[in-house]
Amino acid sequence: MKLKNIIAFVALVTTFSACDDLFEPSVENAQTVDVVFQNASSAQGILGYAYANLPFETKSTTDIATDDAVTNNLDNSYRAMAQGSWAATNDPMSQWVARKATIQYLNIFLENVESVKWSAVPHKQQMFKDHVSGEAYALRALNMYYLIRNHGGWVGDQLLGVPVITYTEGPGTDFNKARDTFQACVEQIYKDLDAAIELLPLTYKDLTSNDQLPAKYKEIDANYVDYNVMFGASMRGRIDGLICKAIKAQTALLASSPAFREGTKVTSEEAANLAADVLKFVGGVSGMDPQGHKWYMQKEVINALEGGENPKEIIWRGGNSNGTADYDFGLSQELDNFPPTLYGNGRINPTQNLVDAFPMANGYPIEASGSGYSAQNPYADRDPRLSEYVMYNGTVYRDTEIITGSYSADDNGLNKIANSTRTGYYLRKLLRDDCNPNPSSQLAQFHYPVYIRFTEIFLAYAEAANEAWGPKGAGNNGYSAYDVIKAIRQRAGIGVGGNDPYLETCAGDPEMMRQLIRNERRIEMCFENKRFWDLRRWKADLNVPTKGMDVKQVAGQLQYNVIDVENRNYKDYMYYGPIPDAEVKKWSNLDQNTGW
Repeated sequence: MKLKNIIAFVALVTTFSACDDLFEPSVENAQTVDVVFQNASSAQGILGYAYANLPFETKSTTDIATDDAVTNNLDNSYRAMAQGSWAATNDPMSQWVARKATIQYLNIFLENVESVKWSAVPHKQQMFKDHVSGEAYALRALNMYYLIRNHGGWVGDQLLGVPVITYTEGPGTDFNKARDTFQACVEQIYKDLDAAIELLPLTYKDLTSNDQLPAKYKEIDANYVDYNVMFGASMRGRIDGLICKAIKAQTALLASSPAFREGTKVTSEEAANLAADVLKFVGGVSGMDPQGHKWYMQKEVINALEGGENPKEIIWRGGNSNGTADYDFGLSQELDNFPPTLYGNGRINPTQNLVDAFPMANGYPIEASGSGYSAQNPYADRDPRLSEYVMYNGTVYRDTEIITGSYSADDNGLNKIANSTRTGYYLRKLLRDDCNPNPSSQLAQFHYPVYIRFTEIFLAYAEAANEAWGPKGAGNNGYSAYDVIKAIRQRAGIGVGGNDPYLETCAGDPEMMRQLIRNERRIEMCFENKRFWDLRRWKADLNVPTKGMDVKQVAGQLQYNVIDVENRNYKDYMYYGPIPDAEVKKWSNLDQNTGW
C-alpha cells in the first residue's frame, strides 16, 4: 500500500486529525514505503516529522491553570479548564492525537531503517543507521512519556497507561486495543531509551583522532573524520545520550510520585539514581551553573550561541530566534507579557500565592517566626529571585517605574484596562529587558525555548533522594537532597553570611524537607509549565483560590490589601487526565479513567 494512503487510513480510524499537514513531510506523488526508504533523504524526512512535532510548550502557558498565575485573556482555554470546563470532550492538555501520530511515524521508520542505503561505505552505513535508529527509539520514548503523563490514570484498582504500539498500524490492524498498565508503559519507555543510549553518544562532539573512536567502530575500520560527520558537533541539538538519560529520570520521578507509585514498581531510590546518572555529566552539585536560575537573561551567552550549542544550565533546547513575526520567538513573549505602558498585553499575572512562596533573604518563609517579614513593606529583604521573576508595585523595568496598585495613573494599575494586571503583578521571568514591542520601533532579541534544564534534574534528585534516604542520605551518589537544596538557595542569594538556619531545621525532618524541596521547585521552575503536573503527581490541592495584591495610596502612604482573584474548580479524579471521549466511544476495549 502507498505510504500516504496508509497514513491517511490510520488518521481516519484513530481520529488523529483531518488536517493534511499533520502528516508532514508529505511524500510527493504518493510514493510507496519501499520507494521512500530507497532514498536516504526521504527516509530522514520521516524521522524529521518527530522533531517537527516535539511535545514541548515553548512559551509559558499552563501555569495559569494553577495557583501560580492567572491571565487577563478571559477566553484562554487553560483558564476555562481551571474554572470547571475540563472534560473528556474538551481537554486542552490532551497529547493523544499528536503523540500517537508521531509514534506511528517512528514505528514506520524503525521497521524500515535497515532497508535504507545510507551510504555505500560499510562503516558509514553502520554509523548512520545507528544514529538515526537511536534518535527514533529516544523520540518514541519521549512521546510515550507525554502520553502517560497526560492520559495515565486509575481504572478501578488498576493504574493504566496507554496501548503500547511498537509496530506500524495499517488497514489490517486491530485498533480496538486495551490500555496497557502504567508499569508496562514505563518499561517500554526504559527499553527504548536504553536502546537509544547504546546507539548514541552521550553528547555530540568532534573527535581529533581514531584512538577516540568507540570500540565498536574501531572494529569495522571507521575513522574519526567520518564519525564526526555522523556524531560530531554538527549534530548538536538533536537528541543524544544525555537527553535520553534525562527523559528516563523524568519518567522515574513521575512513576514514583504519590499519584502513581501505588501502581508501579518504580521506587524513589531508582528515581534518585537515574537523576544522579544525568548529573554525573556536570560533576554533581559542584557543577551546578551559578547563573542557572537566570538562564533567560544571560544575554551575551544567548546572543553568541552557535547551532545546537548549549549553555551550562541547559540539557536540551530549541533553536535561537530573534524575529519579530507573530509566530517567532524573538519578541512574542514580550508582546504578550510586558505591562501595557511598555506596549505589552500583560497576559500572565503572577499570583499573591506565588509571591508568598518566595522566602525572606535570610531563608525563612514569610510566615515563620524570625523571618522579619513586614506586611506593610512586603517586598523588602526577600529572596532575590522574587524581583528577578516578578514585577511588583514600584519595580523599575526598562527605566520605567511600574505602578501596579489601583492608585496608578497609567494603564499598568490593577484592572485599569483589559490588558492590565488582575493580581497586581506582571511576569518578569523569561523576558529580555532589551526587547522593545513598540510597534513603531520594534526590537527583538535572541531567545530559545528550553526543553530540559539541569536545575530540573537537580530538583528531581533532591525530591527522590529525600523520599529514599531522608534529607542527608546520599545512597551511592556522594551528595544528598540537603546538599542540592543548599546549593540552589545559595546560588539564589539566600542566607546570611553563608548560613541558612531554616534549611538546617529542615535537614532533621523529612516532611519539612519535602515541603522545602517542593517550594524550591515551585520557585525555580515557575512559568516553565511544570506546576500543573507537579501538583497532580504530588496529589496536592488543585483548588487553592488565587489571590492578588491591591496597593492603595492613602494620605501619601501605601496600603497593601490581599484580594481574591479567581477560584479553581477541579474534581478529585482530575489528578489524572482523560482519554479523549471520541476514542472511548469508538473502541470498546479502551477504558476511560475513573471519573471522566
